[in-house]
Order: sequence, then C-alpha cells, then structure tokens
Amino acid sequence: MKEIVFLNRNKDKWEKFEQLINDQSVSNPDTLANLYIQITDDLSYSRTFFPKSSTTAYLNQLSMRIHQQIYKNKKAKKGAFRSFWTTELPLTLYDIRKQLLYAFLIFSVSVLIGILSSRGDQAFVRTILGDDYVNMTLNNIEKNDPMAVYKQHGQTLMFLGITINNVKVSILAFVLGIFTAFGTGYVLFSNGVMLGSFTYFFVRHDLFWESTRVIWIHGALEISVIVIAGAAGIVLGNSLIFTGTLPRKTSIQIGVRKGVKIIAGIFPIFIVAGFLEGFVTRHTDMPMVLSWAIIISSFSFIIWYFVINPVKIYKNQHKL
Repeated sequence: MKEIVFLNRNKDKWEKFEQLINDQSVSNPDTLANLYIQITDDLSYSRTFFPKSSTTAYLNQLSMRIHQQIYKNKKAKKGAFRSFWTTELPLTLYDIRKQLLYAFLIFSVSVLIGILSSRGDQAFVRTILGDDYVNMTLNNIEKNDPMAVYKQHGQTLMFLGITINNVKVSILAFVLGIFTAFGTGYVLFSNGVMLGSFTYFFVRHDLFWESTRVIWIHGALEISVIVIAGAAGIVLGNSLIFTGTLPRKTSIQIGVRKGVKIIAGIFPIFIVAGFLEGFVTRHTDMPMVLSWAIIISSFSFIIWYFVINPVKIYKNQHKL
C-alpha cells in the first residue's frame, strides 16, 4: 500500500481520535485502550513501510498522547518531569538534528560575515554595536578595564535584565519561524553578525583572549540557546511549507509541539546564563583557570546533552 492510500484510508479516524483526546471526552479505560490498540497497529504498519515519513512521526505523537491519557495518575505525573528531560526532550532533539545543524551553520556564517565586514570597514562596528557602546568600551580600554561594562549595574538587576532579554530573543527566533525559516534565519543572522563585529572589535585592540575568557563565561550558554531556539524556529517554518502527506494543520501542530518542547528545554539554561552574566562575569580578575573551566564545562554540557545524548537515547529506544 502506498503511503498516500494509507493516509487517506485512515486520516478521518485519526482526526476523530485526536478530537476526543483534545476534548478530554474519553475517560473510560476500555475505550482509551481500544483507541491505543488501533493507533499502535497503524503506527506499527507505518514504521514498517514508511519509517522516516511524517505520517509515522504523527502517529507516534498520537500514540504517546493516548498512552499518557490511559496512565494519568499521581505517580505518572511525578515521573513525567524526569521522563521529559531523560527521554522525551532528547528524542525530540534527535528528530530535529538536521535543523540544529542548519541553525548552527547560519549563525557561524553570520559571525564570519560580521568579522570580515568589521575588518574591511571600521565604521561597520559602530553601525552594528552603536556609537554609545563603542565609545564607552574605548574609554574603558583606556582605563585598563575593557570589561567594565559588566560591572555597571547591580548583580540582581543585571541577572533579571539579561535573562528576560535572552528569553525574548530565543522566543522571537522560534515564533518568527511562522514566516517560514527566513524569519528565524533573520534572527540568527543579525545576532551572528553582531557577535562577529563584537569579536573583531576586541581583536583590533589586541584584547581577543582577555575578552574571550570573560565574555564566554556566560556567552557559551547564551549563544548556544539562541542557536537551539533557531533550530526550533526552522522546525516550525518547515512544518508550514513541507507538510509531506499530512494535512497542513496537522503538520503545523506537530511542528509547534516540537518547538515548544525545545523552548521549554532550554529555559533553565536562560536562567543559568543570566546568573553567570549577572554574578560571575563581572569578576574579570578571577583566575584564568576558573574562567576557562566554566567556559569548557558549559560547552561540554551543551554538546553532550543537545548533540551526543539524543543519539544515544534514540539508539537505546530502537534496540531490538
């Protein structure tokens, strides 16, 4: 049976199941069990003949929701939090690994553009960062304290301000995906160019290593979550355009669910990055070993949890 025939034959049934779950009108355990059996049968068939299709992804999501409805109790609720971080989110990250790579490449190329543009035209830095910031930093450099900007505000106030700003940027990167991946691409591009210009500004003043060991204390997490949020935005944009054999509404719903999971998953990192920038980065005279320990640990965590661990979890889930 071709996938389109399989889809047309069953889509009305699946939509009815989804409406029942959304309306929470099914409470009878036997009815729910019957729904679950039918969906898992369809899922098994789809996995066998269309393993990488969006239909299989949709049925997998639907079966999970029915399963959760069946076993909804206090014990399940307690385990759901742990399951989200150890299984559900890593599997979603595995599913969007290509989009994560695309987001990383867009951002990296944008950083390079910012560096090359700043190198070719010194006025470009002022255009991107603003005259006030550039003049203030030049004044700090003359005072032999180039990173003084991180000491200007109170710790708590800075922590809250930075955290809120990071949340705004990341949510914007995700939400603009509704305007196709170009909306998200714009957020990644603008932030990448800004980082490239910022980096070369300190390179030109022979402060690359000093600025790096200070700024990336919080930047390792801050920049990483922007890229990850960008991947969520690309997923949303692709669900709008590349619907495959699914109805557009269903495709978008799946894209939104994946994106919201990712944003929820990076939310704690917003807080940690804001804490580091508000309370730790300001100590520019801390031992170099400690600075680099924080930076390396942050990047190691990001690479492990968001890149390596999802592959491991996926393989464990699909062992025969």
